[in-house]
Amino acid sequence: MTVRVLIVDDQPVVRAGYRSILQRERDLDVVGEAADGRAAVAATRRLLPDVVLMDIRMPGMDGLQATREIAGSAAPARVLILTTFDLDEYVFTALRSGASGFLLKDVLPDDLVSAVRVVARGEGLLAPAVTRRLIEAYYQGQPAVAARPDREVDRLTNRETEVLRLAAQGLSNAEIAATLVVAETTVKTHIASILAKLHLRDRVQATIFAYETGLVRPGARE
Repeated sequence: MTVRVLIVDDQPVVRAGYRSILQRERDLDVVGEAADGRAAVAATRRLLPDVVLMDIRMPGMDGLQATREIAGSAAPARVLILTTFDLDEYVFTALRSGASGFLLKDVLPDDLVSAVRVVARGEGLLAPAVTRRLIEAYYQGQPAVAARPDREVDRLTNRETEVLRLAAQGLSNAEIAATLVVAETTVKTHIASILAKLHLRDRVQATIFAYETGLVRPGARE
């Protein structure tokens, strides 16, 4: 399957660099470029990319607002944020707004290609532990607040709740399977069911949901 990619950055030389890297791969097709968030939203609706490489800081509509609009639309595109800072508060906001992951702008070419493929498959960030570290770093810097109630969590079975908690703590499917002594395919089935029941796009959104509802708290390990 060919992955359709839209590149969004206000610097032409940056867009050209990403295009050059991605177009070398037979399974990746750069279907368009955009120089700001508003153009990115319009291009996503028109071109229907699978993955949008999104810069955050751009003139006019920035990458955060564009991510919110894309994630909130019927477009199937998954947003992969490109940023200069790995723990920038804007990155967390972007993930919370619907982005499926993030990369540093100095990412190696092979890692960029791998990231696009992983996000296109719906697996979220390259390393689940990165998600946890980012979210914990954000929450530990915020005033203490009570977890928001969410009755949607009651839709999950006990085993699905257990799987969600482990996934939010940074465990991979293989690690969850080993912890629960089940097959990895069983874990994948549970993850798919969790996303469907909670109306979430991917594991990144599921992890944020787990923290916001109090299923997992910063620093917690079970």
